[in-house]
Amino acid sequence: MSKMLGAVLPGNSTVKLKEFEIPKPKTGEVLIKMKSSTICGSDIRCSYHQRLGRGPERYLEGIIAGHEPAGQIVKTGECMKKFKEGDRVAVYHISGCGVCSDCREGYMIACSSAKRKAYGWQRNGGMAEYLLAEEKDLVRIPEGVSYSDAAQAACGLGTAYEALRGMNVCGNDSVLVVGLGPLGMGALMLAKAMGAKKTIGVHSSKYRLNIAKEKNLADELSLYSKNTFRWIRAITNERGVEKAIDCSGGSALARELAIKATGRKGHVGLIGEGGNLSIEDVSKEIIHPQKTITGYWVTSLPLMEELLLNLSAWHLHPEQLITHKFPLEKVSNAYRVASSKECGKVEVIFGE
Repeated sequence: MSKMLGAVLPGNSTVKLKEFEIPKPKTGEVLIKMKSSTICGSDIRCSYHQRLGRGPERYLEGIIAGHEPAGQIVKTGECMKKFKEGDRVAVYHISGCGVCSDCREGYMIACSSAKRKAYGWQRNGGMAEYLLAEEKDLVRIPEGVSYSDAAQAACGLGTAYEALRGMNVCGNDSVLVVGLGPLGMGALMLAKAMGAKKTIGVHSSKYRLNIAKEKNLADELSLYSKNTFRWIRAITNERGVEKAIDCSGGSALARELAIKATGRKGHVGLIGEGGNLSIEDVSKEIIHPQKTITGYWVTSLPLMEELLLNLSAWHLHPEQLITHKFPLEKVSNAYRVASSKECGKVEVIFGE
């Protein structure tokens, strides 16, 4: 067999399955038989509906989509240093130049070299039967972690972990997550695993709030309303939360709530892409209470590896965030459901 199916995004909220040659790995490369490919909100925002992506998020026409891939190595090129056939791996979804300062820190996401190419954006990604990847971009999947768990670590779940680690979330902290799409649900799951004394989730729709309730993702959950701020103050003894994360994906009201609901010397992490931020009184809400506001964009390869090891150690399974699974042949349905927001995480699965 020399051909495989892969999904491309022509735009206008459509997906097309095309036939591709199965690639052959060269020196330092591996061929991965795909097992799981999950859909990220940035795919919908930047590529599926229309071409909004620029720079690092620019989707090249005809490229196989999918930047949250996990699978098993079935063939290797020459001069492999660590990985071999049969290894279960997830793929860090940015292949950087490898020699700039950002790459050397493991943050290929920030690589500004012309050689930087993202899987699923500028080079073929995981929405296909096979994926050609560079060995330097691989992370081993530990025992006890499924392909469905691991795929999410490549982007969405990894970003949540980057923020929580950067904010030093621990047992002293009440953690508020505003926006409970798959990114926010993952942030709640990880915050609880990292020992947060109280986890609080807020969302604007009942559908996803109910998913969070069914999965027992937070200690306290609320539908967003004009009374939400007072509710958060009440359940934190009028102190506010120590840490807040905005995962809303561009809601100015959600970001305002995250900042206002954070107490004195608290920390706010912004990881939901797009939109605006407006604070009426900066002195009152940020400067005088000495709050820290930080943006987090994906994670590093070392922290992605650390996250997967912790998922194993914590017996934590992000797979439970997946509400819809589709075979590759029905990938159009997968993107349609993911774009509807009437879902948790959406996954494309691959048979034996």
